[in-house]
Formats: sequence, structure tokens, C-alpha cells
Amino acid sequence: MSFITLRQVGVSTPEPLFQNLSLTIGEGCRIGVVAGNGGGKTTLLRCIAGRAELSEGEITCSRGMRLGFVEQDVPAAFLDQTLFECLRTALPADEQADTWRVDVLLASFEVPEEFHHRVIRALSGGWQKLALIARAFAAEPDTLLLDEPTNHLDLSKIQFLERWLGENAGRMPMVIVSHDRRFLGACTTHTLFLRPKVSKLYAHAYSTARQLLVDDDAADQTKLEQDLKEANRLRRSANELKNIGINSGCDNALKKAKQVAARAAEIKNNLKEPHKERTGQIRLSSRDIHARVLLSLDDVIVRTPDGKALFKTGKLKVFQGDRVVLLGANGAGKSQLVKLIHRAFIDPANAEGVQFSPTVVVGYADQQMSQLPDHETPFDIITNRFRLGDQRSRTLLAGAGFPVDRQNCPIRTFSLGQKARLGMLVLRLTEPNFYLLDEPTNHVDIPGQEKLEAEILAQNATCLLVSHDRSFVNAIGTRFLQIENGKLLEQMEEK
Repeated sequence: MSFITLRQVGVSTPEPLFQNLSLTIGEGCRIGVVAGNGGGKTTLLRCIAGRAELSEGEITCSRGMRLGFVEQDVPAAFLDQTLFECLRTALPADEQADTWRVDVLLASFEVPEEFHHRVIRALSGGWQKLALIARAFAAEPDTLLLDEPTNHLDLSKIQFLERWLGENAGRMPMVIVSHDRRFLGACTTHTLFLRPKVSKLYAHAYSTARQLLVDDDAADQTKLEQDLKEANRLRRSANELKNIGINSGCDNALKKAKQVAARAAEIKNNLKEPHKERTGQIRLSSRDIHARVLLSLDDVIVRTPDGKALFKTGKLKVFQGDRVVLLGANGAGKSQLVKLIHRAFIDPANAEGVQFSPTVVVGYADQQMSQLPDHETPFDIITNRFRLGDQRSRTLLAGAGFPVDRQNCPIRTFSLGQKARLGMLVLRLTEPNFYLLDEPTNHVDIPGQEKLEAEILAQNATCLLVSHDRSFVNAIGTRFLQIENGKLLEQMEEK
């Protein structure tokens, strides 16, 4: 049974985000939507949900179908509701007195009892995200739209969500926007690569679909080259025939020349340029260092901002070439350790238990991109920090995905994905030999994640990082440290 049908759908702003998109979402169909930052993924979900207007085409849903839409961020209207009340008000109107249904839902999501009557804004980002998903299910939807459902979830909660959807959502159709490749692989049956000209849909989960897309793009490039070669050959042949016709007065040769030239023009008019990602380039650099040990921690106590002890590091050394991944539940103290180490680099006089090699240069980026002040512009940051000159700064920013007309806009006007790319450019220009990164892939699209992985490996960069992206962690990690029971324990590999 079909639930949602898209016919020749497109959105332009004014350049096309996507166009001529046709597909059907039926029972058991779970589509993962993949595109670069700003490529229209959220816009597509909002159009399906009836919250945004199409530029062309139409979307039809089965009569009486109920859509559940989980947005990236918690709507302001829910922030001051308790978690229990937020779920209760999502129940069908005639069932809102049946509070036992909320209890069942909370239990199925394994929500600690002390969170049941806590206001949403007081919950962690991970629990807020799960609250939105639980609220969507409380309304008994027929189809579910999920926009970045794994944002803010730690590894254990991502794995829990995968299991929960598998066990509780049955054959419910879904459209899932996510930058988490492993999640897409576990939870989808189809992959839609959303593109401005020709989008591609494959009846496979992400990893298989990605390889098929690479093959198709390569085939398109080969066909383009062959068609160009044939058009040029025909054009040369037409010119030769024309010369023969003119010199010999042969009308047949002139007629044939026109036919061959028309065929060359037809081929050229029908050429289709292969897709090229519009997102900016991600590159890193790593300056030389001869020290063997770059960082030493000696029984450092990591605390919350209000002073509560979370765990002790024990004695830990980070060697040149190590790519150390910090693992642990939300709130375990991963980000606090990264911040502590960064503060120690800035102010070594007040860095008890933390010691850097004298030649270490740290490249730091946190989840909120706080190293990029909201009031500054990308142009200000690059020119003032690195003294590269106006033209060089503008060229670098354009390469990172910032057109000239946006380079002097305040950073607060940019999306988190754009801020992440600017942060990567700042890291590169810093030329560090030790990277200290807190969730570097959180707001980077999949092509950007793959490029960041390749750059870290190519530079043989030494780094200590926090990430819940399993594909990223498995690709680059050489050491894994788990925060557990008040201690920092080394394990053989990421679980």
C-alpha cells in the first residue's frame, strides 16, 4: 500500500536544491536522505510534512495518514513542559486521560524515573532528542520523518535507538535525514542522494548505495568524455565536407556537411555534466614535531563546571601518531577533559598534572565552535589571525564553501555545518601538530566526514578526540579510552 507519492517535486531558493524528484514511499520503505550541508534535506522533510512550500510538483498522501515529524531541535513550545506532559499531550485527544500509555512509552525508551517530571529544557541534548522521538510515537503515526535523529546521542543511545526502531516500528515507512553512516546502514532500506539536477535513489542502505553512486558517476563522466569526443569528431568531419563541397561545387557534400554538423550540435546540446559536490573543501595540515610524547596526564581529576568530580585520568601518555578516541556516556566528562587539556595548553602555569612537549601546537575545536566568535566574520577571522592578505583570505574562504558575498557576514548568521567548515579551515591554517577535537563531525555532511577522515590519515595527525560517529571512529582511531566508574580505562577497540 502506498503512503506518500512525490511527483516531479522541486524547490528553488532561487537556485535549485532539488528538482524533478519522483518517488513512492510505501509499507516497509525506509529512505535515508543524503546530501551536502544546505543541500535541501530538511527542506524535503518539511515539504513532505506540509510545513514548507514546493516550487514545483506535488506530494500526495494516503487519506487519513498520520505523519510523525521529528525535527532537529526541540520546538520552543515544548521546552518548559515536563517530559511526561510533553508525551501526554501528543496522544490522540480521546486518549490523553490514559496516562498509563505514557508510562509504557517512557519505560520502552528506558527513561530514568527522575526524568519523567523534569522540564525538557533541563534534560541533556540526548534525552531531548529521544523525547522528540517518543512524542512522535505517542501520536501513533503511520509514517515517520526523522531529521538528524542521532544528534547529541552517545554511542550506547544510538545503538539503543537502532534496536528500538527495529523492534517497535514494524514496517512503518520512514524518511531519515542523517550524517551517521552506520545508523543509515542499520535503519534504512533505500538511499536517496539529493542533488540539484538529478537525484539518485537506490534500493539499498548507505554503504552499498554509495558504491553504486560512485560507479554511476564514473559512468556518467565516461559517457560525457565519449560524447564530447564524438561531437568534436563530427564537427571536424562536417568542416571537411563543407570545404570539399565549396571547392568542388558538390551539393551532396554540402548537404552531408549540414547533416553531420546538426548531429554534432544535437550531441553537444544533450550533454549532461556529472554532479559535483557544492560543499567546500576540507583540508588539514600538520607541522613537524620530533618529540615522542606530546601529552602527559598524571592522575588529573576531571570535574563538572560546578566542581563535581567525574573521573580521574590515571597516568596517560599520548605519543606522536596516536589518534586517541574518548568514549563514554553523555555526561561522563569527555568534553570536560578536552576543555581541561585545552585550558592547560593556553595557561600551563595553572595546569597541574597536564604536561605538553614544548614544541606542541594545539589545534582545538569544540562542539559549539566557540573558537569562532559570533560577532566576527569569516573574513575578519582569517585576515586578523593569520595575516594572509585580503586576496589570499578570500580565495581560501571560497575554497571552504564561503562565496565572496557571504564572507563579511557575521558568523552567527551561518548554519552549524558552515561554522564547522570554517572551523576546519582555521584548524588547517593554525598548522597544529596535535589536534584536540570535540565531536568534529557533528555538523559536517557525509562527503565532508569522508574527506576529514582521509585528511587525518594522510597527515598522520596526532589527535585526541570525542566522537559518537562510529564510521569516523573506526576509520581513524588507534587507541580507545573509556570513561567508566570514575576511571579512564584503555580498551583494545571501539565497541
